[in-house]
Amino acid sequence: LQRLSGIATLTHQFVERVKGTRAKILDTRKTTPGWRRLEKYAVRVGGGENHRLGLYDMILIKENHIVAAGGITAAVNLVRKGLQAMNLNLKIEVETRTIPEVEEALLAKVDRIMLDNMNLKQIREAVNIVKGAVELEVSGGVSLETVGEIAGTGVDYISVGALTHSAKALDLSLLVDS
Repeated sequence: LQRLSGIATLTHQFVERVKGTRAKILDTRKTTPGWRRLEKYAVRVGGGENHRLGLYDMILIKENHIVAAGGITAAVNLVRKGLQAMNLNLKIEVETRTIPEVEEALLAKVDRIMLDNMNLKQIREAVNIVKGAVELEVSGGVSLETVGEIAGTGVDYISVGALTHSAKALDLSLLVDS
C-alpha cells in the first residue's frame, strides 16, 4: 500500500505540472518484477496513463532495432511485413534521438515518434516539423522541474520511468484508539 500510494502521489505531482497543456503523463515498463499491473494501476489512480503493459500492446522500435535493420525506414518496413504476416494491427512507435531521425520516422508514417533525451530546442523543432501529423512522446531526463516546460512545447505524451522505478513509498501507519 505504501509503495503504490507513493507511485500514485508522484504521478499526481507530474500530472499537476502539465495541467493546461495537451500532454499526458505516461508510465513505462520499468516496473518491479511481479508488480507491473499493480504499479500501472497506481499510475492511473494518480491521473497518469499507461504506455504499454507488455511487448504485445504496441510496437516500439528502439535504437538497437534501427541499427540491426539498417535504418528507421527499413525497421518500420520489416515490422509492417511481420504484422501483416501475423494478421495483427498494432500501433508502431519509433524512438528517435536526432531531428533527421524524426524526419525519417515521419516519412515512414509511424503512429508515434518518441523524442529520446532531446533538449527543449530539439523538442520544439520536432513539434514544428511534425505539426500534429503523428503523436509525439518525450522520454528521458524528465523531472518534476522540467516536465512543465516540456509539456508547454506541444507534445502529446511525456513518459516518466521514475513513476515506477524511483517513487518513494508513503509513510503510512494505523493507530488504534484504546
